[in-house]
Amino acid sequence: MEDTRRIIQDLGFPKSENYELPSSSKTFPDGAQYRVEIPSVEGPASFQEVLQACEEYNVSIHRVSQGSGIMLLTDDELEKMADIGKRESLEVSLFVGPRGTWDVTAMPWSSGGKSAGLRVQGMDQLVYAIEDIKRACRFGIRSILVADEGLLWLVNEFKKKGELPEDLVVKISVQMGHSNPISIRLMESIGAGTYNVPTDLTLQRLSAIRQSVDLPIDIYVEVPDDIGGFVRHYEIPEIIRVAAPVYIKFGLRNSPNIYPSGTHLEDTSIALCRERVRRAKIGLDMIRRYAPELKTSERGAEGLAVPEKVTETLYK
Repeated sequence: MEDTRRIIQDLGFPKSENYELPSSSKTFPDGAQYRVEIPSVEGPASFQEVLQACEEYNVSIHRVSQGSGIMLLTDDELEKMADIGKRESLEVSLFVGPRGTWDVTAMPWSSGGKSAGLRVQGMDQLVYAIEDIKRACRFGIRSILVADEGLLWLVNEFKKKGELPEDLVVKISVQMGHSNPISIRLMESIGAGTYNVPTDLTLQRLSAIRQSVDLPIDIYVEVPDDIGGFVRHYEIPEIIRVAAPVYIKFGLRNSPNIYPSGTHLEDTSIALCRERVRRAKIGLDMIRRYAPELKTSERGAEGLAVPEKVTETLYK
């Protein structure tokens, strides 16, 4: 076993979990250790409610993300999401449309096939996905959310060819599922911009991942029921200390999965978004109480994929 550990270490990875839990010396470009993400912001009305709740609770955030997909937003809704993000200097990360759970195949829904998850199925879905991304980019969106390794690689190649914006950030979904340093470095090498790790990783495992990759780690500190349901608020300061730079994400325990959302679920989406901000208030107060030395970013800080103004002729 020691020979195996030595070879892995020679390859540039930790030989075991980081039981010593050293403090990460890595930061965002502005020197900050953490930023805040509110997930499942499914449309402009929910986005506006997030901002209203942030003002009421005195919560500062840096990114919102959406799970229903670019393809289920109208042009008007896409434009509004981009305009709000631009106005507020916030990153807006939108999920890419077609994926396995919405396809005509049953495997992602079967008890033994859930690992297929949200991965893209077939060449046509890859084409649809790129078209989905191009459409978002035409409205100025500069952050997308993917859960498929092949699509990640393809997006990176399209960026190299100038077919997608060079500054487009590819955020990896928690449902990609890779949970060890080698797999996550591989995702970094083919274009991942930030990586949402599985929700059940210990501090030791997070530390080993941080030792191996430079990209920001996204982690749910409150987890939706269907991906674990953990509430890790008291761990937030230590998660930041060992895993910085990190986006701390406030999902919501004991809440419905509303994907794909729409106007029929808008009131529910708005209520859930408001409560996520309230949960963020609780978590951020813990940072202030127990680790006030930890540094966060200002809105619009370097490295945030804030929507941009683009001409209509780009990325068609």
